[in-house]
Amino acid sequence: MKNLKYLFAYTVPISVFISLISNGIWTYSAVFYAFLILPMLDLIFGETKDNLSDEDASYMKKKWIFDVMLYLNIPIVFGLLYIVFSRLLVNNYTLFEIIGLAISVGILLATNGINVAHELGHRRPYYERFMSKLLYVPCLYMHFYIEHNFGHHLHVATPNDGATAKYNQSVYSFWFTSTTKQYIDAWKRQIKLLKTKNTSFFSLKNDMLWYHLIQPLYLLCVLYFFSVQVMIFAVVVGIISFLFLESINYIEHYGLRRKKMASGRYERVQPYHSWNSNFNIGRITLYELTRHSDHHYKSSKKYQVLNNHNQCPTLPLGYPASILLSLVPPLWFWVMNPRVPDNMKFNS
Repeated sequence: MKNLKYLFAYTVPISVFISLISNGIWTYSAVFYAFLILPMLDLIFGETKDNLSDEDASYMKKKWIFDVMLYLNIPIVFGLLYIVFSRLLVNNYTLFEIIGLAISVGILLATNGINVAHELGHRRPYYERFMSKLLYVPCLYMHFYIEHNFGHHLHVATPNDGATAKYNQSVYSFWFTSTTKQYIDAWKRQIKLLKTKNTSFFSLKNDMLWYHLIQPLYLLCVLYFFSVQVMIFAVVVGIISFLFLESINYIEHYGLRRKKMASGRYERVQPYHSWNSNFNIGRITLYELTRHSDHHYKSSKKYQVLNNHNQCPTLPLGYPASILLSLVPPLWFWVMNPRVPDNMKFNS
């Protein structure tokens, strides 16, 4: 059964499906599930800090079922998008209902879209990296693939990283600084990659150019097959999804910094340069994203074998509850600021 626990990650799409076939308050079903039920389940089922033995980790790493569980998110995500686009075309929803549908679909794209894309984007096989980019399309955040893999993992917990929130920075300020800096940095990484390969800007290998063709094409397809209103909805849910992503970035790296050495270089990334969370339900729902410290320490590790590191700074709540907490900055600072080690406080 331990091999099947990650099937629980599909409960988010199920809650989204309930939102899509509902009216009134029930269009918010996924919102209630993500931010009320999941936090309660986290508290009920608690934390597990144990790690797999070397033998079990070697076995689990090779099990195909864990990869298939990721791949199935592609038809699930695009299938649910088709359902909501179709229903928007034929139903007369109130603004209240449209907001519920938009937030619900935004949650889907953040958890089973961007989160899965993030995991697949670290894999070596081309087909897995292709699936990663495919899942980023409806989130309108394809540049994240370049910036995350070639920028964030190198510069995390330094002023050079757009995805690391400063100490005492609110999540709302972070949304702006992170989205803008990561986009600009993605172009910088791309240009550097092209120069390394001695390739011109107008090259088939310029992924950033492709992203700026593929995403508008996706929206034009939505316009062609559905309507202008549905296309606007597609833009809105894409924005909601990457703001959820940036909220996760916020809680994962808030206030932490790496030490700058005498050489001018920063110390090597260690597990304690990211916030960790071991709440069981959040872990399996997000494919172990919450064990983020080990992911940054060894980004090539598959989600099912990520470890807990006892020396890591730890979130007092699971991810869903932490996101809610971050939306009230004074409360977030009151809870989290005392937990940031004094020698690691990232102010500027």
